[in-house]
Amino acid sequence: MTLWQAIVLGLIQGLTEYLPVSSTAHLRIIPAFLRWEDPGAAFSAVIQLGTLAAVLIYFWRDIARIIAAVARGLIKKNPLGTDDAKFGWMIAVGTVPVVAFGLVFKKHIETNLRSLYVIAAAMIGLALILAFAEWLERRRQRLREIKDLGWLDSIIVGFSQAIALIPGSSRSGCTITGGLFLGMKRDTAARFSFLLSLPAVFAAGILELKELHHANTAGWTNTIVATTVSFVVGYASIAFLLGYLRRHTTWLFIIYRLVLGAILLALLTSGKLAPL
Repeated sequence: MTLWQAIVLGLIQGLTEYLPVSSTAHLRIIPAFLRWEDPGAAFSAVIQLGTLAAVLIYFWRDIARIIAAVARGLIKKNPLGTDDAKFGWMIAVGTVPVVAFGLVFKKHIETNLRSLYVIAAAMIGLALILAFAEWLERRRQRLREIKDLGWLDSIIVGFSQAIALIPGSSRSGCTITGGLFLGMKRDTAARFSFLLSLPAVFAAGILELKELHHANTAGWTNTIVATTVSFVVGYASIAFLLGYLRRHTTWLFIIYRLVLGAILLALLTSGKLAPL
């Protein structure tokens, strides 16, 4: 991997991690289009630490308040005594499915599920599901905010996040779709999606960092550069998406996913791209 390639991959990661279009898909598709080597699942997971840092800084007040509330609740032996403490435990509960499924299917996620056929199918499939969620959302008389969420919401959105282990489905895409099905406002679903991603992305990044230490074909300079670029661009993309979803639907991303998925399938069936 060249330094230029590392910058491009960091840019892709930062742009696509929190938009509902799948960063994993783009980190597979764009190198395939450009005839670059697949950067690999470990490299992709490690540079996610850059976009994780972007979320931590963007939501640092919320995160600090939640952590403090959870700590106070434990000290006072009343862990669910406040809304913030309850929300912290809801995030923990919502993280369990993605951790469990991630450990069970880790080998498949890093190998055969990185097939471009799988990614194309996931791009199109989630677009259709998100379109249905948008159709339902327009017919709801009342939409829910963060303060309205409960344990069932965290469990359902948590399982939605586990679906995002399939490359091409998109972590934010799956969790925002789950939130829309549960009647959340679009920006509320996105906000919950970002906060819910924190433990899972951190755990995946640290786990893969160990593996990358033993077989880092990209080189540590390139990995650090890509991670730094993903942080800067990721911060901007968070601000963009939250502002965008306050005023617009997700149809822009739905159409993009359908078009990209169709192009990818056409290139695969014509033999111009290899699936693996």
